[in-house]
Parts: sequence; structure tokens; C-alpha cells
Amino acid sequence: MKFTTIPHPQPTHDHAREAAIQDPGFGTVFTDHMVTIDYDEAKRGWHTATLGPREPIALDPAASVLHYAQEIFEGMKAYNHEDGGLCLFRPEENARRFNASARRMAMPEIPEDLFLEAVTRLVEKDAAWMPPIEGGSLYIRPFMFASEAFLGVRPARQYKFVVILVSSGNYFKKGVNPVKIWVSQDYVRAAPGGTGAAKTGGNYAASLVPQAEAIRHGCDQVVFLDAVEKKWVEELGGMNLFFIRRDGSVITPPLTGTILPGITRDTLIAMLREEGLEVREEPYSITQWREEAESGELLEVLACGTAAVVTPVGTVASPAGEFTIGTGGTGQMAAKMRERLVGLQHGRVEDRHGWVTRV
Repeated sequence: MKFTTIPHPQPTHDHAREAAIQDPGFGTVFTDHMVTIDYDEAKRGWHTATLGPREPIALDPAASVLHYAQEIFEGMKAYNHEDGGLCLFRPEENARRFNASARRMAMPEIPEDLFLEAVTRLVEKDAAWMPPIEGGSLYIRPFMFASEAFLGVRPARQYKFVVILVSSGNYFKKGVNPVKIWVSQDYVRAAPGGTGAAKTGGNYAASLVPQAEAIRHGCDQVVFLDAVEKKWVEELGGMNLFFIRRDGSVITPPLTGTILPGITRDTLIAMLREEGLEVREEPYSITQWREEAESGELLEVLACGTAAVVTPVGTVASPAGEFTIGTGGTGQMAAKMRERLVGLQHGRVEDRHGWVTRV
């Protein structure tokens, strides 16, 4: 597909951009450009690919996304290499997961090569927005929504695919330190047969009230239990979990349809096995978590995701009280896995898997 490039009439001045990316935080410093591609079932399928200025999107008040929530997105990053180049980490997996989400939400799939070209073109265009700080990256947000104007309950026939970029620092304000998490008792993230495995906005909207509850109790994140028995650990609001045990085994909750299949999760499974650990995808209960933490059988808990990379869990809180994992600090495996993963992403560690794609 041919891309049309529209010049930006008022790009951000160099000094303003350089000031903004010195301490960008996460999720608020947007770059100058975006990619849009339209879809029309009755006409040409995917068409009109444009790389142009980042600007508001005009929507009819009856646009299907506003009423029936047909919307999906991805989260990925571009990283600075020491030689000055930029790279993406396993971007083809983001393209595949995007299409898996599209299938679940009755939306059209976008060709993987078109998804990747849109991402690459935008990163190349706004490469100057890469923060010159430790842990800095360009966070990439591809998303798609139903744009057809109608008020009938059926899959829409028109969609818009968009990619935007954010200059980003660390996800957590306090940096890379152990997080405290709250066990949600009254809310669940997803139920069997639902949309838990899709990266759709509704899953995150459902997590906002329990996340606010977690913050009121002095916690950084919320952890959800299963919807049926309310005993099995599933995932955090936006991260997968790994339980590092004294016997050399590692448990991570299985992908049964209620948990997002994280790309960082899949990467960590491979990396931990290369360390000689036995990684098992099996149910892990909140009772087992407390008992193994108190007995010392549980050495570390890792939370992982694109935004937060690898983050240790130090304390778990609930109405029943609190318990600490290990010393409550950053464990050896958390530090090692984070260092190796970040090293891979920035080109400091040999890529034996072909995970890194140069831009």
C-alpha cells in the first residue's frame, strides 16, 4: 500500500522538544506525527494510508465505537541502540496479537506487513523524540476503532487504524523499585468466555475502580483473581506475574482466555528456562502465594509488561492483612532478568533469538 505523507505545518521547535523529552514521565509527551489507515468493507478494504501531523480525529456522534466499544490497541516500544540506531523488540508478535484481538472483537484483521510498515515509518519520522535518559524509549500505540455511524448492534463495516508515539521514561514514578499490590476482592478483570485475552479498552476500563481502591490502600497496582472461584491469581491491571520458588521452579498463571498473552511474558519464559529454571504455566492460588511467602519457599515475584519491563513485587496487601516476598526488596532474578531484557532491547546483549528488528 502506498503511503501519502502530509508535511506538518507547525512542527515542534527543537528547543521545546528537547526540553520536553528530558523528563517525559509516561504517557503525556506526544510526538508530532501519526499514521492513519481506513477500512471500508463495502469498498476497498484497507485503503488511504497517511503519515501526517498528529491531530484530533473527527467522529460522527453515532460512530459505533462510542456506543458498542469496538476498539483494540497494542503497546510496544522503540529503543535507542548504543550505535545511535533505533530498534523494535519482537514487533511481529504485536502485529499477531493485534489481529487476535481484532478477531475476538469482530473487527477486520490488518495485514502484518502493513501494521509493521506503519509503525516503522512513524518511528523513523519522529526519531528525534527519543528521550536521552536512562530507560527512555518511544512508546508506540497502534489502535483501531469502529468509525461507521449507525445505532444497530452488529459489527461495524468501517474502521480506522491509527499509530501514535509517546516519549517515555519509567512507567512507575518511583522508578525501578519493588511495588506494593492490592488483592481485589470485589472486582474481576475478566471471566471465561469474555474478552480477557484481547487487548481492548473495556478490560482496562473495568480495572480502574479496583486500581483506585489499590491506591487508596497505599498500593501501586491491583492483582485480580479468577471470576469463578475467586482464589486463582490471574494478572495485574496491566502486567503478567511470575513466582520464583526456592526449589528452582517458576510458576506463571496459564493462558486460559482470561489473561492477556503478554509478549514480555513469553520472552521471560524463554529467558528463565535458559537460566536452567523449570517454568510451569499452571494455576497459583492467593492462599499458596501467602503460605509460600511466609514459609520462605517463594523467593521472588516478578511483574512484567512492555511499559514496566520487569518489576519486582515486594508486598501484597488485602483486607486480611499484608505479607512480604523475601526481604521486600529487588531480588537477584528480577535484577538479572531486567538487565538482560533491557540489554537485548538496547543492543548491549547478544540477540540469539532474532527478537530485535532494526528500524
